Amino acid sequence: MFEAHFQTFEEPEAGVALTARLAAFREELARRKLAGFVVPRADQQQNEYVPPSEERLAWLTGFTGSAGFAVVLTQEAALFVDGRYTLQAAKQVDAKAWVVESLIDPPPESWVSAHLKAGDRLGFDPWLHTFAAAERLSAACAKAGAELVAVDSNPIDAIWQDRPQPPLAPVAVHGLQHAGISEAEKLTQIRSEIGKLGVDALVLSDSHAVAWTFNIRGADVAHTPLPLSYALVPKDGRPTIFIDNRKLSNLTRDHLEQSADVREPDAMAPTLMALAKSGAAIALDSATAADALSRLIAGAGGKPVRGSDPIALLKAVKNATEIKGTQTAHRRDALALARFLAWVDREAPSGKLTEIDAVEALETFRRDTGALKDVSFPTISGTGPNGAIVHYRVTRKSNRRIAPGDLLLIDSGAQYEDGTTDVTRTMAVGEPTNEMRDRFTRVLRGHIAIARAVFPDGTTGAQLDTLARQYLWAAGVDFEHGTGHGVGSYLSVHEGPARISKLGTTPLKRGMILSNEPGYYKTDGFGIRIENLELVVAADIKGAEKPMNAFETLTLAPIDRRLIHAAMLSKDELDWLNAYHARVRSEVGPALDEATRAWLDQATAELKA
Repeated sequence: MFEAHFQTFEEPEAGVALTARLAAFREELARRKLAGFVVPRADQQQNEYVPPSEERLAWLTGFTGSAGFAVVLTQEAALFVDGRYTLQAAKQVDAKAWVVESLIDPPPESWVSAHLKAGDRLGFDPWLHTFAAAERLSAACAKAGAELVAVDSNPIDAIWQDRPQPPLAPVAVHGLQHAGISEAEKLTQIRSEIGKLGVDALVLSDSHAVAWTFNIRGADVAHTPLPLSYALVPKDGRPTIFIDNRKLSNLTRDHLEQSADVREPDAMAPTLMALAKSGAAIALDSATAADALSRLIAGAGGKPVRGSDPIALLKAVKNATEIKGTQTAHRRDALALARFLAWVDREAPSGKLTEIDAVEALETFRRDTGALKDVSFPTISGTGPNGAIVHYRVTRKSNRRIAPGDLLLIDSGAQYEDGTTDVTRTMAVGEPTNEMRDRFTRVLRGHIAIARAVFPDGTTGAQLDTLARQYLWAAGVDFEHGTGHGVGSYLSVHEGPARISKLGTTPLKRGMILSNEPGYYKTDGFGIRIENLELVVAADIKGAEKPMNAFETLTLAPIDRRLIHAAMLSKDELDWLNAYHARVRSEVGPALDEATRAWLDQATAELKA
């Protein structure tokens, strides 16, 4: 019935091909007189999604997760992943060739220092590691009496015979009707930040920052409308954008040239070196700038100044046009979600639907809006035990039927020109157990606690995170991911610097958009997550003695009433839920067909204690 568009369900490569690649890689390292090599899951800009030409880790190991790190030595090889990917990595890599280790505690550097011998030369590609990452590796090598060696060319590229070509997707102008603020205004803001840093220029090593600054979008990577590019903004004078000219139409070139010089990517190194030769202090983003950039600037006599990218915070605070756009995008998305949820309720009890059917159906309902540009990440559709895998990605091999008695967890999002969405709903198929309802209600109470939070200006995400966990903690359980991440405006669905988590140190500012997504996962049983996007707004508190903030919920989709133990909710929580459902009914219902509207009326009916 439904045709897949943006998401595929194939298993990654495995077996003989990977064994041969590892052997060929070791031969190449021996030819270069290297005892080993470090292979991160990264491109030059540390992007979450990378083009196929940059998927070196997946090509070599078979592991396809979004975060990972491999070290290949003459006799040993290790793959490092975080807790989200432990199960996935064990299934995807050859256990005879690789050991799977923790990416966090202990970090890979501990393994490196324990396994290198004195005099060993460990190679790394300085374009794929930040300065801090390279520094940690260098220290680990020194501890073992070994040497970290920056290579001029990546040895994987030398043996990857059918490596895809770098992407050349067309660049589009992101007009003021969506961007809200002109490039000139943004450059004025950026120069003010450059002045505060006391530097001569700022390197934009993050393509998101380039896209935001110059009001452009592209399609060089999946799910995020990025035109892969760099820029250099001096404190005085015109900026320079470094981008492959084949991506630019006459219209986009004219747009860019109104505010910047446009040059090919290979002009970046000589341009930076020329500036560095004057002794210039050049700011680099610690999170995305390659170690190679630091080396290049320092080698030419300049001063690399590493720190937080000031554009990240400017970009995170949405302007009035972007806020209006995301509200429109969420109302549009809500229609697709209502149709999808009604469809699942109608079809799933038969036991014929699969996880892939759900992914394809939801994307089709979104495509029917006429405005879908892409999904904002691969849809997570997990039923039964698959729902307990936090970053589960269904394949044809893992695809499971949605059976009565199961929970279906569906985490998805859309990219529209006026906004980016991200929403998770957990649905009961048939009669849920008491345990499912208890855990769901505890997750819901944490979700409501975040949604209803009122907090003073300057509050960080770490200070709010406990609110989402308190009712789970009371039952002796927890979830291992953050409670919320920032979301871009027709950019990355996972945007820094703010987040609601134990590690969230950035103060939340009005205009930021963050997710609110507590969960619970019973291994080999079921998974639960409830996610809405929230906009930080001013709180109207009578008699407040300092500026106070609150959240305005953007997502408009029913929360499954069948999974709620109403008696566990306080009056305030019940009032919030009923008011939220009344809002969904009034804002979404009138635009639906009669059958879906009837379903929505029932799904959002008042819940009584």
